[in-house]
Amino acid sequence: MKTKRVTIHTLQAMKDRGERISMLTAYDATFARLLDESDVEVLLVGDSLGMVVQGHDTTLPVTLDEIIYHTRAVARGTRRAHV
Repeated sequence: MKTKRVTIHTLQAMKDRGERISMLTAYDATFARLLDESDVEVLLVGDSLGMVVQGHDTTLPVTLDEIIYHTRAVARGTRRAHV
């Protein structure tokens, strides 16, 4: 497992070298921790949480405050991945 935090500079260097960059979606600290341990470079928190987590038919009801809440939870679950 890699331990150095992924930054924008890390991602730019990977792009410049032609390396693949992995990105997956997480909505909570538990999944973020699991994905972080698998050396994913980027974790995305998107409005799709409205459908996946909250059970809405669309993403339209998701508020910015809810996105911020889930982003904070994901950030607490990571040591390496860029959120």
